[in-house]
Amino acid sequence: MPDSLDIAAVTRLTGLTARALRFYEARGLVEPLHTASGRRHYDAAALERLNLILSLKKAGLTLAQIQRLTAHRRIDLHGLITAQLDHLEAQARRISEAQALLITVKSRIDRGEPIDAETFCSLIRHEQQDSNTMSQDQWKAMTDRYFTPEEQAEWGERMGALGEDFDQHAYAAQWKALGDEIKAALPLDPASAEAGEYVARWNALLKPFTDLATPAMMQSTMKMYDDRANWPVQADPGFDAEVWAFIKQASAVHKQA
Repeated sequence: MPDSLDIAAVTRLTGLTARALRFYEARGLVEPLHTASGRRHYDAAALERLNLILSLKKAGLTLAQIQRLTAHRRIDLHGLITAQLDHLEAQARRISEAQALLITVKSRIDRGEPIDAETFCSLIRHEQQDSNTMSQDQWKAMTDRYFTPEEQAEWGERMGALGEDFDQHAYAAQWKALGDEIKAALPLDPASAEAGEYVARWNALLKPFTDLATPAMMQSTMKMYDDRANWPVQADPGFDAEVWAFIKQASAVHKQA
């Protein structure tokens, strides 16, 4: 085929593996030409598409985001870039926290402390718990702003129904995992089936609290998350304001449906 390259030449030119090229084709990201014998060839348009994919991957976008962005559909590019910047900022914080932990452990080893694998894992778990847990003073600043003394007392009484086996740290980790997954999928049509699945998973994770909270308590909680920009302390519930806004919109759409 004139003016085209076979898959071996493209791998040398782009640094991509033949497996990656076939995967991109299967995802509909690139459409190579095919000879009568089934060999793949890439023309100028396909090479341009591959260079675009590589550039977007360097910007940190996932393949799902790239697929939506390049599908010739209307897309909120500003929102996508903003979301990606937030994601990279959170990623940078996690890297910085990991570096700080490793430096601390290394300094203890340099001082001759016997740090084995079990102790190392314990330090990591302790660091994760500290980063995900607000102090009592921080939590009081939040509850005083958004809940009346009567509501706070009622929350305290009803929380006892969760039982002693309820693992708050594991629960927080579940919110973090779901929040990160939704964040990576945005922008996403709130009316789509995928959005409906996220709403269902969100509600399932929230169920321990919706089962014990009164409508007034849930309304105050919704107001608190709606006002996140004005929170008196820096707190991470596992999802950011964009994810919260998306879940509210998608919940309303699928509730009507």
